[in-house]
Amino acid sequence: MPVPRAWAGHRTYGGRALLAPRTLEALARLVTSGEPVRAVGSRHSFNDLVDSDGALVTLTHLEREPVLAVAPDGAATVTVSAGTTYGRLGPWLHERGYALAALASLPHISVVGAVTTATHGSGDAIRTLAGAVVGLELLTAQGDVRALHRGDPDFAGAVVALGGLGLVLTVTLAVEPTYEVAQTVRDDVALDGVLAHLDAVFAGATSVSVFTRWDGRAAVWRKQRTDADPGAAARDLGDRTSLDDLSGLGGRDADGPRHPLPDGDPVACTPQLGEPGPWFARLPHFRLEFTPSAGAELQSEYLLPREAAADAIRAAAPVLAEARDLVLVSELRSMAADDLWLSGAYGRDTVGLHTTWRQDSRVPGVLPRLEEALAPYAPRPHWGKLFADPDPAGLAAHYPRWADQVDLFLRYDPDGVFAGPLLRRVGLRA
Repeated sequence: MPVPRAWAGHRTYGGRALLAPRTLEALARLVTSGEPVRAVGSRHSFNDLVDSDGALVTLTHLEREPVLAVAPDGAATVTVSAGTTYGRLGPWLHERGYALAALASLPHISVVGAVTTATHGSGDAIRTLAGAVVGLELLTAQGDVRALHRGDPDFAGAVVALGGLGLVLTVTLAVEPTYEVAQTVRDDVALDGVLAHLDAVFAGATSVSVFTRWDGRAAVWRKQRTDADPGAAARDLGDRTSLDDLSGLGGRDADGPRHPLPDGDPVACTPQLGEPGPWFARLPHFRLEFTPSAGAELQSEYLLPREAAADAIRAAAPVLAEARDLVLVSELRSMAADDLWLSGAYGRDTVGLHTTWRQDSRVPGVLPRLEEALAPYAPRPHWGKLFADPDPAGLAAHYPRWADQVDLFLRYDPDGVFAGPLLRRVGLRA
């Protein structure tokens, strides 16, 4: 098959061809052939993370029905194969009475791709999507299937591994009883007020997103679990207090459905106006049956330590305001710390500064200036989005387990079968 283009249509992946093995045996022959291999999922990436010096491979022919397991104590997990998307998994789980704790802004993405890049939703008490993983199976460069589980010595380096340890065949996720969520939007909130009370704004609902175009105003999207005490998140976070009523920051409650982009059609978005619905149909911003966001776009995101996030965003604001003609929208989201070595939230509660850009050749030129403004605040880039060519030593300094991750790649894949251009450029592979 021909090499595919990225979901947004802005680039063709590097690689000689796209292969689609129909059996595990055929896949094992491929990875032991001596040719470099990288896996392609839902193609929702914006840089060269997926690119290969040899073959690209899709595992869609190996996709299987999810497997739900419930332990005697009631703890439940679901095991999904590579190629499964959240859009498929969500309704499947809900029909069986279960749910995930978090989803990203769009359900179109594959579970494995989201996990291996630490993609995330939002919520002070919610970890990245990788935080739900309790086990996984890898096809290694030696052609063996290796299972890892939480508690194993290599587990924390294997979940967010950017495809560099092997081909992920399955992931096992912790699940919980299904629940409903109600979503509301407040328009024209003062951005300065949001940044001055950032902890309180994020603690005001189960999941909060702040959208802005750097004109001094923001829209605050709040998704509240109907089975949760609205103040519980704030109490769980100690000194942080929630801002349940945003009226003190100005603005007004939305009088109809909204889209994150000012000129976007709200029909593409999940129901709002406080109408409760199942978790999989409220936590994402976008409906599965529509193109998410703008479609033809570029994306960047920097993960910032929670305690410095407001200052970091203020530092970045002039750069983004100056580039407003290129910015479709920026989004602020929060997430809880995790213990996964390459996660943007490793070891620290985190705020993400995401920007959806126009597809314009000037965008890469803005990123170095944006990163310079953020540099004092230890930013970590989202691995699947755009970022400037880094100084590897400087990037490594933001990840306390970087050296352990480099060693893990060498142990699992000494010949670099799964090493691609991005892993080499950032210094994770020689």
